[in-house]
Amino acid sequence: MEMSWEQSVTYSINTVYLLFSAYLVFVMQLGFAMLCAGSVRAKNAMNIMLTNVVDAVVGSISYYLFGFAFAFGDTSNPFIGTNFFALKDIPNTSFDYSFFLYQWAFAIAVAGITSGSIAERTQFSAYLVFSFFLSGFVYPVVAHWVWSSSGWLSASSTNPLFASGAIDFAGSGVVHMVGAVAGFWGALIEGPRVGRFDAFGKPVPMRGHNATLVVLGTFLLWFGWFGFNPGSFDKILVAYPSTTNQGNWTAIGRTAVTTTLAGSTAGIVTLFGRRLLVGHWDALDVCNGVLGGFVAITSGCAVVEPWAAIVCGFSSAWVLIGLNIVVMKLNFDDPLEATQLHGGCGAWGLIFTGLFAKEEFVIQAYEAGDNSVVRPYGLFMGGGWGLLGCQVIELLVIVGWVSVTMGPIFYAQHRLGILRISAEEEIAGLDISSHGGYAYNTHQEENQPRFYADYMRMHGHS
Repeated sequence: MEMSWEQSVTYSINTVYLLFSAYLVFVMQLGFAMLCAGSVRAKNAMNIMLTNVVDAVVGSISYYLFGFAFAFGDTSNPFIGTNFFALKDIPNTSFDYSFFLYQWAFAIAVAGITSGSIAERTQFSAYLVFSFFLSGFVYPVVAHWVWSSSGWLSASSTNPLFASGAIDFAGSGVVHMVGAVAGFWGALIEGPRVGRFDAFGKPVPMRGHNATLVVLGTFLLWFGWFGFNPGSFDKILVAYPSTTNQGNWTAIGRTAVTTTLAGSTAGIVTLFGRRLLVGHWDALDVCNGVLGGFVAITSGCAVVEPWAAIVCGFSSAWVLIGLNIVVMKLNFDDPLEATQLHGGCGAWGLIFTGLFAKEEFVIQAYEAGDNSVVRPYGLFMGGGWGLLGCQVIELLVIVGWVSVTMGPIFYAQHRLGILRISAEEEIAGLDISSHGGYAYNTHQEENQPRFYADYMRMHGHS
């Protein structure tokens, strides 16, 4: 059947919107790279930037070959997709290339989260293995559960769990918790960096070498989040039948507002909260606080009021501050605070959605504004327990699934001796021991070798 002119225009505008959102989400890779580089010591800067490149290039191939098929293939299997491998039969009536590109940008972001947790002490070859597996299999299966129309947890399913399904609109759980739980197991199995805790278990500060890069990375991530959250509507030209002038364009604008308010509130609370705890104004803590607010609102960004986003951001800041205190007590070392930030705030984001989702906005996001449909919504908004129950189930199954898949991967690498670098290499720095030289010509540690040849001579190699 031939497409009408109006349909062509609508399809074109929706495609341009989705592609633009995909490009914004891809900018988050640059944000991750800058944030990670600034958060580690100078002697590991080249290593962490290279891992971010590897996450993108390896993730691209694995998501093309397997990941997209596992996530969005087969409309009958509730657990995993089984077709569209290597984009066979794409485009079709359901998906085209722009949708693949948008979902690919999400997939490579997951591995970037995990890379931060195991920074400064991991063999480079280990990154290649876990990045391929995480973006090609572990993450896509969770995406299928929650985002595919046939997923057993999907809010878009024809017969959703508890008549609701889990609302994880842009991925507090699907993206952020998956990356964080994988990073948790990697960091736990590897153990802390050399010198991170003293002989009595007290934490020794290991501050990142460049606050400028951290702030730059934070703003790039903020910019990218405007594709991450509002872009998850996929289509912008969808009118709501019960209104005269509203459609997805209205909800997309509101989603951008809730995203901004949550991140900003979390940043302010972190600024003053950390001032009370440590006695000074800390730019790096504020940046992580802002990101924690974004992570938390990502689940419910499309279905909550702007005032609720402020509640979300306020709470997420204290979740992050509290978890950072707890992990220090437990001698857990995550250089980027990725486990606490993406895991803790992501988990809170799922619960928050189950409490504060507004009925009208749920109908808009999942039923194109058709008010004849009745769906559960936030518990605190009078919507019952169905949605909150699905949110808790999503939280638990993500922790379980990622633990039983990524935990053994990291443990096997550890047992084979291919996960962590030696103490000597770690002290010298990964840049000089693995990558041929430092990221900066004027390296601040003058007693360290400047080039790979110097490093080899120091260790007795001619």
